[in-house]
Amino acid sequence: QVQLQESGPGLVKPSQTISLTCTVSGGSITTNYYTWSWIRQPPGKGLEWMGVIAYDGTTYYSPSLKSRTSISRDTSKNQFSLQLNSVTPEDTAVYYCARAVRPGAEYEYWGQGTQVTVSS
Repeated sequence: QVQLQESGPGLVKPSQTISLTCTVSGGSITTNYYTWSWIRQPPGKGLEWMGVIAYDGTTYYSPSLKSRTSISRDTSKNQFSLQLNSVTPEDTAVYYCARAVRPGAEYEYWGQGTQVTVSS
């Protein structure tokens, strides 16, 4: 059974960086052709796709967040991470990591989500 678990600070100050890690168990992040995404949901709004890292390490980002977002991985720990820079209160959201079996496929596994609040 594949499980994804987000971790990271729940409170970040404006202008600082949100750093989150998704730890994956029950499957390798390097398995062909899985993709590993970060998705967020601000309060009262819908889901927003932020970016993805593929099984081969290739990354793609939402155009609206690309200038502030970086996704990386640690294959030795079977983890992938999100950094969102220069945050504002509008970045307050529940952040999820999720897996799809191939690019463009529906997400089959999700983490439980982690609340991140941007506030001074």
